[in-house]
Amino acid sequence: MANERRIDLRTRGTQHGFIRRMVSPGDLGERLKPFIFLDYVGGRVAPGTGFGFHPHSGIATLTYQVNADVAYEDTAGQKGVVQATGLEWMRAGGGTWHQGTLHPRAESVMGFQLWLSLPPPLEDGPPEGLYVAPEQVPQVGNVRVLLGSWGGATNPIPTPSPAVYLDVVLEAGESWRFEPPDGHTVGWAMVYAGRARICGEELEGELVVLDESDGAFTVEAVQSCRVLVGCAAKHPHALVLGRYSVHSSAASLAKGEANIRAIGQQLRQQGRM
Repeated sequence: MANERRIDLRTRGTQHGFIRRMVSPGDLGERLKPFIFLDYVGGRVAPGTGFGFHPHSGIATLTYQVNADVAYEDTAGQKGVVQATGLEWMRAGGGTWHQGTLHPRAESVMGFQLWLSLPPPLEDGPPEGLYVAPEQVPQVGNVRVLLGSWGGATNPIPTPSPAVYLDVVLEAGESWRFEPPDGHTVGWAMVYAGRARICGEELEGELVVLDESDGAFTVEAVQSCRVLVGCAAKHPHALVLGRYSVHSSAASLAKGEANIRAIGQQLRQQGRM
């Protein structure tokens, strides 16, 4: 049996309107890289609420809305709607812009945006957009595989470095045990609905950072609950921060920011922002 994991830190994040920032590159992102940013979108949101065109470079973003459709557009020429429980993957690479709006299917929305740091040379490479319909997201029993592989199923999104990202649904009294792949020493979990016990600690609406090891852990549902789980091989590079960008060096950041300035100028000339 694998060694048991322990919790190093618990957080409820920081509230900004209907968004709760659980992880950012300047705080827990350094500890959890390649997972460097996680926003929880929760609460009442008017249809069409969202974010206009904004840039990124050096990272990949994964948007997962549990009960809202997402209309998207990016400067790589892609445009459409991802239905609730589908995925919007955007690998910004050396620079891109995108926008998105929410169209709720319920009175109160639940959803997430995750950023992952990119290894060289992907951080300076071409952007990539991939939009995964709900039926294309692998489901293994009560677990949806949002990135990577688990339980014999593999998500169609190509991960830039070894990582697994899951949405686990449990009924009251059920338990679920997670043993990370070899080398996945970075780990975290968030109880975003209901109440659960992780590593012996009872949690509700909190994210936990797990100790850096290859140990397993168990989730026990105190009430019916939903839990996000992430694990990965540690990103070995520095995090050099810009306003919308994260790179592994100052030179790479400067290159990415120059690219997104140029794309922004094109958008303004086209009257799109």
